[in-house]
Amino acid sequence: MAPAKPSLQRLIGTCLGFVTGLAEATAEFNLPLAESHPIRVEQAAELDRYIKHRQGDDAVLAEVFRPDYASLAAYEASGARYRATLEQALGFPPPSAVASAQPRFESLGEDHHGVYRGMYLEVLPGVNVVGIYVVPKAATGPVPLILSLHGGGGSPELALFNGGSNYHEMVRGAVKRGYAVFAPQMLFSSEGLPKEIRRMTDRRLRHVGTTITAVELLKIRRALDVLATRPGVDAGRIAVVGLSYGGFYAQLLAALDLRIKVVVNSCYFGVQEGRYARDELSIPTDFEIPHRFTLFRDEDVAALVCPRPYFIQAGSMDGVDHREPGKALAAEVAAHYERLGVGDRFQHLVFDGKHEFHDASAWAFVERHLRSSPD
Repeated sequence: MAPAKPSLQRLIGTCLGFVTGLAEATAEFNLPLAESHPIRVEQAAELDRYIKHRQGDDAVLAEVFRPDYASLAAYEASGARYRATLEQALGFPPPSAVASAQPRFESLGEDHHGVYRGMYLEVLPGVNVVGIYVVPKAATGPVPLILSLHGGGGSPELALFNGGSNYHEMVRGAVKRGYAVFAPQMLFSSEGLPKEIRRMTDRRLRHVGTTITAVELLKIRRALDVLATRPGVDAGRIAVVGLSYGGFYAQLLAALDLRIKVVVNSCYFGVQEGRYARDELSIPTDFEIPHRFTLFRDEDVAALVCPRPYFIQAGSMDGVDHREPGKALAAEVAAHYERLGVGDRFQHLVFDGKHEFHDASAWAFVERHLRSSPD
C-alpha cells in the first residue's frame, strides 16, 4: 500500500516552522540604548565622590611634607621633598634649559631715582627673559634686590611709569628706598596676539613636557642667577613682591627658591581656593597642575615659604575671592611660624582699598625684614 502523501498545507506549515525556528536560533540579543543612561549618570556621580574624597585626604600631603619644627633650619630642610614634588608637577625645569647664556643690557634712560636698563637673557633655545632692571642712584655699597612681578595683562612699564596704575609704587618705590629692582615681562595678550595666547601656549607646552608656569619660573630664576652676581647687589638680601597674578608667582617662586628672603603677596592669596568652591575649572591653566587639589593648595605651598618673612595683603573692596578665602587660610600658614617661634615674620592684612598694591604696609614689611635678612 502506498504511503499517504502529505497535503500541501501541511508541507507549507512544516517549512514555515523550520524557518521560524532557524531565525529564532540565530537572532542576536539586544538592549535599548536607554538602558545605559542610569549607568552613565552613576559613573559620573561615583567619580565626583572620588574626587571630593581625594580633595579632603590630607594623607597625600603628609607623604611628601612632614614639617620638622625642631629648629628653623630643620623646618626648611624638611620641605626639600615637597619642593621637588612641586617642581616635578610643574614640569620644571623645562627641557633644554640654557645654562650658560650671557645677559645683554641696553640703556633705557635715567632720572634722579635711578638708572634704567633693559635686560635680555636666553633661558631656552630662542626663548628669552626680558625685563627692566633699575639701579638706584643713591646706592652706597651692595644693595638688596627686589623682584617685582606684574599681574594679569600687565607689564613692567605699566607697573613702573605714569603713576603705576593699581601697582602704585610697587617698582619705583623700591628704587626710592635704595633697592635695585628687576621687573620681568610675563606672557599675556597684546596687540597682534589672541586673547587666549597664554592658555593656548600653556596647552602646547604641556604637549612637550612642561608648562607656562615652569617657563615663567625659569625666566625669573635665570635672571636671578645673573643679577645676584652683579656688582652692587647684595645676594643675601633678595625679596619678591607681586600683585594679583604676580602675587601667585611671588609665592611660588619663594616656595621653590631659598634665595628669596622676604615675600609680599598682594591681592592673590586664596583666590583659587575660593573659586574652587563654586567651579573647580574656572581658573587659568597656570594653576591646573597635577595634585593641585591634594598637594598644592595655597596654604600648603605657603608653608614652604616659612620661616622666611611673608606678608599677604588684600583689599577690603576687592572681589570676595581676593579677600575672604585668604583670611582662614592665612591662619593655617601663621600656625607654622608660631610653632617655630617666629610669628612676627608672618602678616596678613586686609587694607582699606581695592585690587591694588598697598605701598605703605608692603615697604614697611620689606624694610623691617630685609635690612637684617633672617637666617
